[in-house]
Amino acid sequence: MLEAIIWGFVQGVTEFLPISSDGHLVLVPAFLGIDPPDLATTAVLHLGTLTAVLAYFWKDLIALFGFRRDPDARRLLTLIIIGSLPAALALLVVDEVERLQESVTATAIFLIITGVVLAVASRLRKGDRTIADGRPTDAVLIGFAQLSAVLPGISRSGMTIATGVARGFDQVEAARFSFLLGIPAVAAAGLLELWTLLADGGVPGSAWVGVVVAAVTGYGAIAFLLKMLARTGLAPYAMYCVVVGAIALVVL
Repeated sequence: MLEAIIWGFVQGVTEFLPISSDGHLVLVPAFLGIDPPDLATTAVLHLGTLTAVLAYFWKDLIALFGFRRDPDARRLLTLIIIGSLPAALALLVVDEVERLQESVTATAIFLIITGVVLAVASRLRKGDRTIADGRPTDAVLIGFAQLSAVLPGISRSGMTIATGVARGFDQVEAARFSFLLGIPAVAAAGLLELWTLLADGGVPGSAWVGVVVAAVTGYGAIAFLLKMLARTGLAPYAMYCVVVGAIALVVL
């Protein structure tokens, strides 16, 4: 039960803050000297963070149903669909990713890379584009940035927000699109794994505790990031990723 709470907390906080949830699910158990959660548990925890993002952006999601008469909703839905397409390529590297998730060294290196990308993005000129200004090219590039996060230590939110900033989007708008774009990929991975677990005998009760913890902490993480981005930008997260990655390389 305690481990489920720990994994739920780690998943909820790090899924939305640009510091890599998968990376932390590798490094945290390595630092604590305990077994990491298996891929099935990790996938189920994504249902918690999926719940968090659905709850936070429910108004945006409801508005999408009016895409036939609302041009802004139609544009956003189109961008989400286009940006989600590159995620399908992750199916081609499942085995390689599983092997990388067993390597603390690889995870630490990828976390440092995330930090470097965030540091570069934090130095770029602040843009003022909104999602309403988004174009298919933006969605494709941000979609491939999301794909890179199959590597443990590469932050999905970090890469997508950084790419959005590089495309001239306001940081908060880039984060908003990042979270909305993540819904299809997170839902697909979580629900598919849930179906597999149910077919194999069900999900342990402790795993559902982790899901609840991930949902609550994930909601808080979204609110925190959107509030703080305008004040601090991406620099603090860049520093965190580089420092934690470097410590992991030295200590672990």
